[in-house]
Amino acid sequence: MRIGRWSLEGVVHDGVLRDDAAVPFAGGRTVADALALGLAGLTEIAGWADEAAAVPLGEVALLVPLEAATVRDFVAFEEHVEGVTAAVDGASHVAPEWYELPTFYFTNPHTLLPDGATVRPPVSSRVDFELEVAAVVGRVDGSDGRDLSPADAEAHLFGYTIMNDWSARDVQGREMRVRLGPCKGKDFGMSLGPWIVTADELAPYRDGEGFLWIEAEATVNGTRVGHDLLSNMGWPFAELAAYASRDSRIVPGDVLGSGTVGNGGCLAELWGRSGGLTPPPLAAGDEVVLHVQGIGTLRGTVGIAAEPAAIPPARARSRARSRA
Repeated sequence: MRIGRWSLEGVVHDGVLRDDAAVPFAGGRTVADALALGLAGLTEIAGWADEAAAVPLGEVALLVPLEAATVRDFVAFEEHVEGVTAAVDGASHVAPEWYELPTFYFTNPHTLLPDGATVRPPVSSRVDFELEVAAVVGRVDGSDGRDLSPADAEAHLFGYTIMNDWSARDVQGREMRVRLGPCKGKDFGMSLGPWIVTADELAPYRDGEGFLWIEAEATVNGTRVGHDLLSNMGWPFAELAAYASRDSRIVPGDVLGSGTVGNGGCLAELWGRSGGLTPPPLAAGDEVVLHVQGIGTLRGTVGIAAEPAAIPPARARSRARSRA
């Protein structure tokens, strides 16, 4: 089942998205209500569809498929790390710590963008995309989502969607030299969609370790620049979810990004491998199309940056310890 949110004549609807129709949930039910039921409630959720209110899919404007509680984005592909470190440091290197445990950062749930949206980047000479898949967390009866084992975390993975973690690499690079971040190099926009595909739909692609053997492809202005298998992740999603819950919680509506796939999942990886800005950074008007087998296609266009309000550099301070 594919569920999501859309706008029709200015009214927002939540419901089921089929190849040819958008079918709203009856009774004002929402995607959030579906996540609160979790995978165990799929049959009930399917029964919410108000078939009499179905409209052609081509008549609706898709929205971000959920109101995310939080967004964690992991870095789970070794090949991506190899390429990006070469772009940043001049030499490919994967830190030993990467292999020990998954790593993620929190990003901004308030700047999520739907399929087909235009992202407004910061002033940057190195605008980039990132091809990812994200798991969406649902409720499990009797679980508070805290300190989960991978086996227990699996049941919390309600479904999957496509993620484009837009990036300004020059801004990001400056921030991370302060040993914190990324922040403004990332939080201006993340595309998510076009819908959530429930986990049962991807079960045929799942191997015995929980990896999803699905193909992911990125094109820029119609030219393919990246192609990988999601199964090349260092950890399957259940292990990412378990780590996210360690000494913490995952709750319905949390989004867990896979991190950027390898083999051209972003331009920065390719810059590291080529030793230059080839392919070129994204520019205003460029269209990025991400396609993931079993999920769908997510489109986005780069907009025009706006000059920010000036903020002065840090002031030199006396480091006095008392007002006297």
